[in-house]
Amino acid sequence: MAPDRDPASPPILSLSDEDLMARVGEDDERAFAELVRRFQGRVMNLVSRVLNDRECGDDITQEVFVRVFVHRRNYRRGSKFSTWLFTIAANLAKNEIRRRVRRRNWFSLNALQEILKDSAIQLADPTEGRESRMEREQLQEAMGRAIATVPEKYRLALVLRDIDGLAYEEIAQVLGIPGGTVRSRINRARGMLKRKLIPLLRREGEP
Repeated sequence: MAPDRDPASPPILSLSDEDLMARVGEDDERAFAELVRRFQGRVMNLVSRVLNDRECGDDITQEVFVRVFVHRRNYRRGSKFSTWLFTIAANLAKNEIRRRVRRRNWFSLNALQEILKDSAIQLADPTEGRESRMEREQLQEAMGRAIATVPEKYRLALVLRDIDGLAYEEIAQVLGIPGGTVRSRINRARGMLKRKLIPLLRREGEP
C-alpha cells in the first residue's frame, strides 16, 4: 500500500519525473501511474520504430513499465529518470532484435529507403504491379540478410538514428556510450549496408 502523504505536499502533476520515481520507490501507485501517463507514448514510439512493429512495440512497452516498477528500488535518486527509462527500453529492444535477427527477415523497406536516401537508387512502387511487389519482397529478404551481418552494437545505433530519429546525444545516453562513438557506429553500419545492398539493387534494376 502506498504511504500516506502530507496534505501540504506538492500535487502529483507538479512533481518532476525524478521526484515521482522517488515516490514510486516508496510504493506510491499514483506516482507510478503519472510516470506511465507521461512516458508511455514516447517509449511506445521508440520501441515500435526500432522494431518497425507496432503490435510488438505495445507488448514491449508494457514490459518496460513492469520492469520500472519491479526494479523501482534500483533507481538512483538524483539521476535522470528518462535516461534510466530509455535504457531499460533499449535493452528490451536489443533482446527482441537478437531474437528477430535469428529469423533474419524483419527490417522493412521503409528502413531500406532511409539507408539509401543519399544514393541514386530508387525503389519500385509496390502499387505498380505484381512484379514490382515481388521484387520488393525479394529486396526485403535481402535487407534482412544484410542487417543480420551487421554487428548488434552498430545495428542498434543505426536504427535509433535513421529510423527513430533520435539525436546523437540521446542515442549516447540510451546506449551509455560517448557521442563520438555513436557517430562512428552509425557511419560504419551505413557503410556495411550500402556495400552489400547497392550492388544487389543495381543488378535488380538492369534490363
